Amino acid sequence: MLRRLFGAAADRAVAFIATVFSIAASSALTPAFAGLGAPTDGELGLPLPATDLMEKLHNVYDVVNIVIIAIALFVLFLMLYVMYRFSEKRNPVPSRTTHNTFLEVAWTVIPILILAGISIPSFRLLYDQYSFPKPDLTVKAIGQAWAWDHEYVDNGFTVSSNVVNDEDVLKEKLGEDAFAQKYGELEGIARNKALYADSAAIWAERNQLRKLTVDNEIAVPVNKVVHLLVTSQDVIHSWTIPSFGVKMQAVPGRTSAVWFKANTVGTFHGQCSVLCGKLHSAMPITVRVVEQPVYDQWVEALKAKDRKKAQSILKADAESKSAGASVAMTTQK
Repeated sequence: MLRRLFGAAADRAVAFIATVFSIAASSALTPAFAGLGAPTDGELGLPLPATDLMEKLHNVYDVVNIVIIAIALFVLFLMLYVMYRFSEKRNPVPSRTTHNTFLEVAWTVIPILILAGISIPSFRLLYDQYSFPKPDLTVKAIGQAWAWDHEYVDNGFTVSSNVVNDEDVLKEKLGEDAFAQKYGELEGIARNKALYADSAAIWAERNQLRKLTVDNEIAVPVNKVVHLLVTSQDVIHSWTIPSFGVKMQAVPGRTSAVWFKANTVGTFHGQCSVLCGKLHSAMPITVRVVEQPVYDQWVEALKAKDRKKAQSILKADAESKSAGASVAMTTQK
């Protein structure tokens, strides 16, 4: 029937779909549910929520998808039924009916009711996103080519975050001289390929994400309301942490605001989500959500301008949490 309706185009479409599925089946990536705070290989769905706002966004997302799938299946059923019931073989004399009042009213009113139903949780979520509770902490994020500055308005210091590249981890591992000797004569694509291949094991050893790791992480206390002011020094950027349900454009000359209240301790990754230039991919964001005592120690270290100590505090906290999780998993086994 498809060949009769669409000719050779149907054969090509079927062949294309079969090819796509065969490639997917042979791929090393296995579809997986999204993780918390970081991307997952073969990821399906939204990241796990770390804020109440993201939890509500999940709920709206699920409701809308259920509606979409139900409509798609209903339309597909109607199309198949019409092709079967009103084919030339089963309906040699076509009907000349041009109007049906009931159907015309139904296919006008029902979509309106569906959209109205979807709008209720959508507008409720939008209201919650822009109903700012009293802040426990205010941070100003300033985008620039190609890094982020985070100014802690209440504490009087700024944390500058730059991407950690393959070159950086290799230099730290090998040393400046050994790095220059090994890679100094390479250029362009050959250099990038060599750095990528040789740094893969180091990234795994460090348990860090390539292209999402920064030299200076920022920290916020768990279960505290954070007001985030977002602006830019040059072009339009976008401050985004998916697990927080937060995304805000950084526009030059304008200061926008969002808020979040992280309810889970951990490391949360994001990145600039607007194509801002050639090094757009080099603007990751890493937020560490920590307990209040750890946060207070981190703040005191930065107030004393001891950035190494501040980094060591976050690193020690992450290692203790990782060790605790490993012990818990071992105990469960």
